[in-house]
Amino acid sequence: MKTLRSWWRAAVAAAVMAAPSWALAQYYQWVPVTLPVTTGASCGNGTPYTFFVNRALLTRDTVIVFEGGGACWDQAACEGQGKLSAANPNGVPTDYLSQFNSAAYGFVTPFSARLNPFQSVRTQSWNMVYLPYCTGDVHTGSKVQVYADANPAAPRMQFHRGQANVRAAAQWLRSNLGRPNQLLLTGFSAGGVGSTATYPIVRDTLAPTGRTSLLADSGPLFPAPRSNTPDQHPSLPLHEKIRTVWGLDEPGGMVTQYAALPGFDADDLGTIHRALALKYPGDRFAYAVFGADGNFSAFSYEKFYPEIASAPSDLARRLLLQQRWDRDLANWVPTLAGLNNVAYHVPWFRWFNDSHCLTVIDFSGTGIEERGIADLTPFVNNTLDRGTPMRNVETDRVSDLLRPVSPALTLLSVVLALFGG
Repeated sequence: MKTLRSWWRAAVAAAVMAAPSWALAQYYQWVPVTLPVTTGASCGNGTPYTFFVNRALLTRDTVIVFEGGGACWDQAACEGQGKLSAANPNGVPTDYLSQFNSAAYGFVTPFSARLNPFQSVRTQSWNMVYLPYCTGDVHTGSKVQVYADANPAAPRMQFHRGQANVRAAAQWLRSNLGRPNQLLLTGFSAGGVGSTATYPIVRDTLAPTGRTSLLADSGPLFPAPRSNTPDQHPSLPLHEKIRTVWGLDEPGGMVTQYAALPGFDADDLGTIHRALALKYPGDRFAYAVFGADGNFSAFSYEKFYPEIASAPSDLARRLLLQQRWDRDLANWVPTLAGLNNVAYHVPWFRWFNDSHCLTVIDFSGTGIEERGIADLTPFVNNTLDRGTPMRNVETDRVSDLLRPVSPALTLLSVVLALFGG
């Protein structure tokens, strides 16, 4: 193994020395790609959509990272007001990857930082693509909506064009980078939803020659059959709302595009997992989420259940959120377990970001110790290597409360607390 690594380093060094300086300028740095308006791509405020590419020499393996950051179906949230509001309401600048308070040179995840001092993953030697999030629709919308509920005198025209952004980015990648060998789609929070929901668009456009995998972090599409009730499936009101405002059921929308996939039920967005697994039996689909996620649960339920918003204390609010989250998880996990090419990793708690997102900054605090799993690393490797799918749900709800996180996450928590992040 050491000899192979030495050969690889020597080959890369030789290629770097041999390549002209103008060619190297396009490698090992984040290069912005602004999509033309003719593609239909745009941010929520109507400005052009920009994504970022970081190419590596001597590889066609590619990882695509879908950014997270809230969502919106009202004026205030679409304008970026509130904790769970839409990210980047004013668009994405071309220096987005070099801003500390955004993607921080890609260090927001180990999958988008090539020389990462916090967490090592094998995809750090691959081509990297970073898809910022600026449409408020978890990368899935296909509708222009006008919101005037907060300020009728100055309405917000919101371009929910997440799907068009992904489609146009994938077409650019195919035209300019060609077909990848190995391909990993990953995303956190809203990006976890987006990487799942737009998986067929990216996969079919890029047509990889090797293994293709999905690692969706903390963006679950829970089962929510329209024939059932919110008591049975707490995410049902959320799903009904976004189907309307984001155009999911309209011509060209996500639901209509999935209609032809085996196993998909148009009256239950949660069947997307089954549809993907059946459509692409040779691919691997991996889902990770915390059992005590207080962020995505708030996004999913708080605006739809008055008793949560009016809870007499933060503790009471959290308990109400957890009750519904537990119910959705209990409905979701068995549907995944019945699919041969699906894996899941559900630890309980982490002292960072309200137990939301396992792949942000590093993997510390993401283990399931009762199964002998120290952190997310073996789950990631299992996904890429095609081992027997790992399926783990932590039952211990106490030990994680005593487990510290890494110095990097501790420092970031302090910085966010001091500067209101």
